Amino acid sequence: MALCPCGSEQIYTECCEPLIKGDRVADTAEALMRSRYTAHAKKEFDYIYETTYPSNRQDEDRVGTAAWSRKLDWQRLEVRHSEKGGPDDCVGTVEFLARYRKDSKAFDHHEIAEFVREDGRWYFKDGQAPQPIQVVRQGPKIGRNSPCACGSGKKFKKCCGA
Repeated sequence: MALCPCGSEQIYTECCEPLIKGDRVADTAEALMRSRYTAHAKKEFDYIYETTYPSNRQDEDRVGTAAWSRKLDWQRLEVRHSEKGGPDDCVGTVEFLARYRKDSKAFDHHEIAEFVREDGRWYFKDGQAPQPIQVVRQGPKIGRNSPCACGSGKKFKKCCGA
């Protein structure tokens, strides 16, 4: 019994397979997101198309998504944050990081995905990259030729910066 690619630590046949095969529908936005990742990993592209919001579906996207995903080796899914998207909600967002390999190189796909629920079914509506977080230095900048902050009396580049 193989574990599900979605990272839930559950058996595939009890986790995402029933969703992908149409035996049941996702009860949360996160469950749909996980099953869509699994569909990529299992090359089940019809499911990805069918779980896309109907007005956003285009046959060109179906073909393009399949062509793109076939070239990838999906490695791991990390759900970072979910907001709303529960069984009683009509909208939800899921922030995730999907790791994959292409031509032996590792890549990360980081996205905030928007989901909507209509007629008892969740659909993927849109996704966007998260806003970058600006890092602010807490202390003074230490240059290579500045005295080392450790107090050794040496230049930083010859001491802790080496």
